[in-house]
Amino acid sequence: MAIDPFGTTSVSTTTSSASSSMSQLSEDYESFITLLTAQIQNQNPLEPMDSTTFISQLAQLSQVEQSVATNSNLEGISDQLASMGAITGLSLVGRSVVTATEGVTLGEDGGSAEMSYVLAAEAATATLTVTAEDGTVLRSYTGLDTSAGARHTVVWDGLDYEGLPLPAGNYKMKLEALDSEGTTIASQTYAPLKVQSMTYENGLATLHLENGETVLAGLIEEII
Repeated sequence: MAIDPFGTTSVSTTTSSASSSMSQLSEDYESFITLLTAQIQNQNPLEPMDSTTFISQLAQLSQVEQSVATNSNLEGISDQLASMGAITGLSLVGRSVVTATEGVTLGEDGGSAEMSYVLAAEAATATLTVTAEDGTVLRSYTGLDTSAGARHTVVWDGLDYEGLPLPAGNYKMKLEALDSEGTTIASQTYAPLKVQSMTYENGLATLHLENGETVLAGLIEEII
C-alpha cells in the first residue's frame, strides 16, 4: 500500500474546504448580526421580543461564531502541515524511494537491481521481463509467486540472457500474469529510484526521479 508521509493530498483538500467554508460562514455571520440588530431596533416596545426567542437566536449566533473560528484554526493547521510536507520532501532528494513504475535502473557500479510486483488477483503463471529502452528483451524470470495482494520482490543480477553484464542506465520491466484460462491478470510493477529534485505546487510535493519520471510524494511505497 502507498504511504503518505507528508499528507500532501489531504492538506490540499483540507485547505481548499476550509477556505470555502470560512468564506460562507463569514457571510452568514455578518448577515445574522445585521438581521438580529434590525429585529431589536424595530421591535414593538409594547410587545417586546420574547426572551426565549432572543436567547435561542443568541445561541445560534454563538454556534456560527464558533464554526468560523474553528475553520480559521483548521486552515492555519493545514498551512503548517503543508509547509512541513515541503521540508520533509526536500529531505528525500538524493535518496531512493520505491514507487509504481515500469522503469528499473542499474547504477554506475553495476551489480543488481531490485524489482517487485503486485497482482490484482491470484494467477496461474507470472513472468517478469526486462527489456532495453527500445524493447529488446534482455532477461526473463518465470515461475514467480502468483499470490494476490502482496508485493513480491525479484532481484535482477544485471546480466542478460548470455550472462553478460549490462551497462549502467535505465531499463524497462513488464509483468505478464495469466489465470488458468489464459486471461491476463492486472498487475503493477515497482522499483527503487533515486530522487533528483522536488517541486512544490498547489500543496503537493512532486518528486522528480532519476529515470525522468515524476511521482507525488504521497504515493511512494517505501523510503530506502
